[in-house]
Amino acid sequence: AKNYVGSLVVDDAQLLITPKIRPENLFLLLEVGLPEPAWRREAFEYATNRDLLPSVVAFFARTVETTLARGLIRSYQERNESLVALRGRIDIGTQIARGGAPFPIACRYEDYTPDNGENQYLKAAVRRASRVAMVPAEDRRRLMSQLVALEDVFDAPVQADDLDRIAITRLNSHYEPALRLARLLLENLTLVDQRGGTSASSFMVDMNSLFERFVTTRLRRALMGRLEVREQTRAHLGEGKRVLMRPDLEFRRRGVAEYVGDIKYKLTGDATARTSDYYQLLAYTTALDLPEGVLIYCITDGGVEHRSVTVRHAGKVLHTKAVDLTGSPASVESEIADLADWIADRV
Repeated sequence: AKNYVGSLVVDDAQLLITPKIRPENLFLLLEVGLPEPAWRREAFEYATNRDLLPSVVAFFARTVETTLARGLIRSYQERNESLVALRGRIDIGTQIARGGAPFPIACRYEDYTPDNGENQYLKAAVRRASRVAMVPAEDRRRLMSQLVALEDVFDAPVQADDLDRIAITRLNSHYEPALRLARLLLENLTLVDQRGGTSASSFMVDMNSLFERFVTTRLRRALMGRLEVREQTRAHLGEGKRVLMRPDLEFRRRGVAEYVGDIKYKLTGDATARTSDYYQLLAYTTALDLPEGVLIYCITDGGVEHRSVTVRHAGKVLHTKAVDLTGSPASVESEIADLADWIADRV
C-alpha cells in the first residue's frame, strides 16, 4: 500500500488499508479548516470500523448540509437566449443574421442564478458520493436533499482540479471547507461502478499529498505577516533556465526567496532523511542560492526531533524537522506552530 490509505470493495470482499497514525490525526489532515468538533464524530467511527469511505462521506454530507443552510451562493451569469419578449439587451448581430424576423428576440442579459462554479463543483461531488453503496441511510438522505436543493444547478462535467479556478473571497468563504472536502472525494473516489450483479467502489487517499497540503496550509497560516509561503514554485538548476524544479515550499520576504523546504510523508522512526531527499534539497538550495533548507517529515513512535547535515565543499546546511502524528490533534497543532517559529528564526 505504501503511501495510500482507504478501502476497495467488490461485493462482499473488502480491502481496508489503515494508516499508522492515530485516526483523529488522519481527520485532522482532512479537516480543511473546520473546528475539531466538526469531525470528531467521524474520527471516532473510523477508529471503530476502520473503513474510511463511509466516515468521509458522512463528514462531507454534514459539512455541505451546514453550508447550504446559509443559502445557495448566487452570482450574475451572462446569458444569450432567444425569447418571445425582450429581456436585457437585443443581440443586434444575431438578430440581423436572422433576416429581420421580429420573433424570437435574440437577447443578451445577466441572470442572478445559483448556476455557478461553486455550486456545480459541490453538486458533482454530492452526486458522486450518493452513488457509494455503503453510505448509511441518514447520510444518503442528506445527500439526496442536497441534490434537491441544487436542482437549478447544471450538471456540468467537473474535474478535481477545477477548484483551482474558483477564487475564495469573503462572499464565498463559508463554502471553502465543503469545496475542499468535495475535492477530496473527486480526487480519491476513483471507482464507483456496477456491472451486472457486481458492485465496486474504491476510495484511496494519497498520504503524501494530504500531509503536504496540511503542512503547507498550516505554515502559511502560522507565518502570515512574517513570511510569504509559496508552494510548487518554479526554479531552475541550470543556466539559461534549464533543469526545471518545483520545491514544495518557498519562504519569501518582499518577494525574495529567503528559505526553502521539502515535505516528505515517509514514516520513519528517527526522522533521518533518505539520501535522495538530501540530494533534492541540496539542488533546491543551490538553484535558489540559499545557505540552507529544511526537510519536513512525518514520524511515529517517537524519534529524533532535529538533525542537520553540512555539505562538504559547499557549506550548505540541510536540516530535517519532524512532525509527530502519534500525539493528540492539539499537540500536532503545537508542533506546526513551533516549526513555523523555527523557520522564521532561521530566516
